[in-house]
Amino acid sequence: MSTNVPGGKSAISQERTKLPSLTGRLLQFNLLDELRKLRNQESWQRNTGRSSKTLAKYPDLHVVLVLMKAHSRMGEHHVDGRTSLHILQGRIRIHSPQQSLEASANDLVALDSGILHNVEALEESAFLITISWPGGTKEQRHATFRLM
Repeated sequence: MSTNVPGGKSAISQERTKLPSLTGRLLQFNLLDELRKLRNQESWQRNTGRSSKTLAKYPDLHVVLVLMKAHSRMGEHHVDGRTSLHILQGRIRIHSPQQSLEASANDLVALDSGILHNVEALEESAFLITISWPGGTKEQRHATFRLM
C-alpha cells in the first residue's frame, strides 16, 4: 500500500530514498560480520547490555539483529505486529504474563501481535527479530491494536 505525500512521492518511495541501504529490493548480510561490528559499537562498549542494528526496514517488515550481554534484559514491551526471534547464538528467556520459555541457538520463537513480553539473556546471545505488520500506516496499526 502506497500513500501519496506532498511533492508527489509515495510514503514508501520517500522511505526508500531516506534509508536506501535498509529498503533495497534485494538485501544480503553476513551475520557474523554484522555481529563483529555490533561488538565494536559504543553501545556495546558502554555496558548497556545490548547492541542492535536494523538490517531491513520496510513499511510492513523490519529485521533487526540484536546482541545481548549475559544477564541483561530487554524490558517489558509489546509489538503491534507478529514477531519472530531466530536465536543465532547463546540462550535467552522470553517472559510473558501467560508463560515463559527458553530458547537457544537454532531455535525460532514466534509471537502473535500485542503480546506483552520481555527478553532476558541467560548468556551472551545474538538473535534476529523479524516483525511483520498488517497493511496501513503506523498510526493506523496502533489504532487497530488499541481496538483489540
